[in-house]
Amino acid sequence: MSRQIPVGSADELMPGQRKLVFVDGRSVVLFNIDGALCAVENACPHNGASLAGGQLEGHLLRCPAHGLRFDVATGCMPGKGGLSLATFPIRNVAGKLELTVGDAPAGPCHAQLS
Repeated sequence: MSRQIPVGSADELMPGQRKLVFVDGRSVVLFNIDGALCAVENACPHNGASLAGGQLEGHLLRCPAHGLRFDVATGCMPGKGGLSLATFPIRNVAGKLELTVGDAPAGPCHAQLS
């Protein structure tokens, strides 16, 4: 069963910014990439390193520990196969950010800031 969890206001996450939040015992990084909101689990699937401080190039986030890159919109590594990050739907509802959590993390980013 999915639940919507408030994780802050939209003005806390302007384009080009990121925010670390803790939801249901999980560390999640929120991104605003040119108005598109994305949320990924803050743990590299390779060795669990924190991704919150990783370099962001467009939609690609580089793990600071070993350099693996992940698309924050899909959670996938570029190319076929490879490891993937857990992603979570996030949306702007009347200026408030809501993260959807449930039994299993979901697919790519779904929201646009307005």
